[in-house]
Amino acid sequence: MAKSVTLPPLVYPERDEITVEGVLRALADPVRLAIVRQLAASGHELSCGALTVSVTKSTITHHLGILRQAGVVAGRQEGTTRFNSLRRKDLDALFPGLLDGVLAAPR
Repeated sequence: MAKSVTLPPLVYPERDEITVEGVLRALADPVRLAIVRQLAASGHELSCGALTVSVTKSTITHHLGILRQAGVVAGRQEGTTRFNSLRRKDLDALFPGLLDGVLAAPR
């Protein structure tokens, strides 16, 4: 019989806890920026496995954790799959134009 896997809950800040410094720090890393660009381009949530970055699964998990802690992405758990989405509404409300400017920057 297969064992049930329980993953820890995904924790991220409330809208009023998000800081511009934390967001900019999170987006300063090229891998995290690539993840955010993919989430923005998709327009919806993506599973960790659907993200195409040239790092290991554990490294993707690490980077997603940093993005979540900064308030850039939100996540939800469905079985053993974690889905991530860009917190565009929150970021646009707090820092109008910031995300669009970052995403428009040359690669």
